Amino acid sequence: MAQRDATHDPARKSWVASANTPGTDFPVQNLPLGVFSTAGAAPRCGVAIGDRILDLKAAHGAGLVSNPAATADSLGPLMTEGRRASAALRTEVSALLSEGTPSRTDLLVPMAAARMHLPTTVRNFSDFMASYDHCARLGVRRDPKNPLPQAFRQLPVAYHSRASSVRVSGEAVIRPHGQWQRQDGTMHFGPTEAMDYELEMAVWIAGDNAIGEPVPMSRAPDRIFGYGLLNDWSVRDVQRWEMPPLGPFLGKSVSTSVSAWIVTAEALAPFEMPAPVQEPPALPYLDSAWNRSNGALAVRMTAAILTPRMRAEGAAPFVLTDTQFAGMYWTAATMVAHHASNGCNLLAGDLLGSGTVSGPEETARACLAEIGLTGPVSLPNGETRRWIQDGDEIVFRARAEAPGAVPIGFGECRGVLNPAIAWPA
Repeated sequence: MAQRDATHDPARKSWVASANTPGTDFPVQNLPLGVFSTAGAAPRCGVAIGDRILDLKAAHGAGLVSNPAATADSLGPLMTEGRRASAALRTEVSALLSEGTPSRTDLLVPMAAARMHLPTTVRNFSDFMASYDHCARLGVRRDPKNPLPQAFRQLPVAYHSRASSVRVSGEAVIRPHGQWQRQDGTMHFGPTEAMDYELEMAVWIAGDNAIGEPVPMSRAPDRIFGYGLLNDWSVRDVQRWEMPPLGPFLGKSVSTSVSAWIVTAEALAPFEMPAPVQEPPALPYLDSAWNRSNGALAVRMTAAILTPRMRAEGAAPFVLTDTQFAGMYWTAATMVAHHASNGCNLLAGDLLGSGTVSGPEETARACLAEIGLTGPVSLPNGETRRWIQDGDEIVFRARAEAPGAVPIGFGECRGVLNPAIAWPA
């Protein structure tokens, strides 16, 4: 479990000037981890600081970072070592980058000159459904009297999704083909006509547990390496047709976009807050005093759209969703504990999706399936959208905020929808 320490000190500044700029995602209190490369060089681990990246391999070579895991070409080795290793690295990097320490600009790379990669090979990907408001809004269409799945208030519902189609922010998504039944009852196969986004939080797993060995709530927080943003691209016409027998399949496996930077659990300690009250109370295996007092995170999340016409006109992305992660009915710790409750062996580098982060407010509807319940979206330039069209770009951002703490950001999670490929002859 993360503890507040000197790395969170709101008075701390960095010798990297851009890290002290008001509104930056990456002040010295953040120090998220990612994997980057530059022209002619192999991928390596780095830390975001202002508009620069600290090259951890170079810092280790200079004797300023002690853990050899930081020199790898992915965060996998560091994730395997677990939270003690990431906390120790954070302490070293915070001291290295803080004001009063000799400047080492030779260890920095401009973000603009770097290409970002997936933080690690995604070994498994499970996606949860933890928002009461998301489930209730869409469930009313299915059964107005019982909109929530029967198990929703008893456990964090999830399904296993496709790890191989997880992509880093910035990679395009291709409109998929699929099968569904039209309103007139005829069957159709072709490019989807109902492409959607889902604004979610990514939860990255640290360490392993042996198969057959559960993870109790007392240890669940320490299995969370960190957090990022996740777009669970959703093919609604295909999803509606295939779901009743076994749940999501081709409606979800086409692509999942994740932000390049992982904000460590240690960095988020100042933003912990009490979890929402559950009724009925969770069973003991999903309950702990820590979870009740610290299980939620105060993170404001937004989703915006940038259409081709808006891009040509030089317009900024239009915000479709403005929501709060702290309101999720089930916390990340309960997701970890429930996932491993049957002895499932969670592995370092596994990815969990929080599910759509919808809140009770109209502005907090976190997907077009919810927003569209009241009609198409009207954009400032006169365009309308019911579903995502070819060339549209979806941009997620998030910011952790709490009294007395320096706000920290998550960077962007973005992806543009490209046209479907021609079906092979």
